[in-house]
Amino acid sequence: MKKIKITCPAKINLSLEVLGKRQDGFHNIKSIMQTISLFDYLTISTSDFNRYEINLSGTSSEIPYDEKNLVHKAIRLFIEATNIPACKTEVFIEKNIPVSAGLAGGSTDAAGVIFGLNELFGGILSEKKLHEMCASLGSDLNFCLAGGKQMTNGRGEILTPMEFEEFNVSLIKPKNLGISAKEAYTKFSDLIKTADKEKLQTRQNYVNDLEWALIDDYEELKNIKKLYPQAVMSGSGSVFYIKDNTFSAVKNCEIINNLKSIPYGVRISQ
Repeated sequence: MKKIKITCPAKINLSLEVLGKRQDGFHNIKSIMQTISLFDYLTISTSDFNRYEINLSGTSSEIPYDEKNLVHKAIRLFIEATNIPACKTEVFIEKNIPVSAGLAGGSTDAAGVIFGLNELFGGILSEKKLHEMCASLGSDLNFCLAGGKQMTNGRGEILTPMEFEEFNVSLIKPKNLGISAKEAYTKFSDLIKTADKEKLQTRQNYVNDLEWALIDDYEELKNIKKLYPQAVMSGSGSVFYIKDNTFSAVKNCEIINNLKSIPYGVRISQ
């Protein structure tokens, strides 16, 4: 049996500009992303077996542990790309990153399992190939693989490293509110088409275009913004972050204070 533990950091969007819609249905974006010191942990083990088998388990009741999980899809892709011998792959997901929160929790786990399997099998795939696999699975995986501070373009898979800046960061998430990326981008598209001139002009007041598109639809988001005007929504939400400050208790919200920006992506746990 081979075994490895991988640290998978969350990300925040320091800026997010949504550009035109692509022919593949996604939007082009221009976003500065930053990894932070909030981590999921993957314990990955492989053992010889008479067929390929994938078993997922973990600590969260909010995610599936079957082929719907992006980690499962990533393992399948790795097997197809490498033709490794038949084996049983088991992954235990210690889930600390909130789900459907705009923090790339699913993407970082998927990037982490690709990275971890490649380490277990002796680095059989190049970094370029790993990034190609990540790009085929989702928009944030490439950033999660690289980490640090990056300008991201395209769907988010085109990375340009930026100078790392250390800062403290805190998160706040409305309880029982998760927002999918599909919902957020659909609402953005609809708003661009239907908003009047006055509403369109308010877009410039937001660091994150998706926050502008979503905030009027959710009282929970409006309440956070009212209490903390300097807070910024990450990705498609529903988490907001604040730099170099902390959140106080807010009704029906979960708070994680005293995190930091970090200069790395997925990696072997120390």
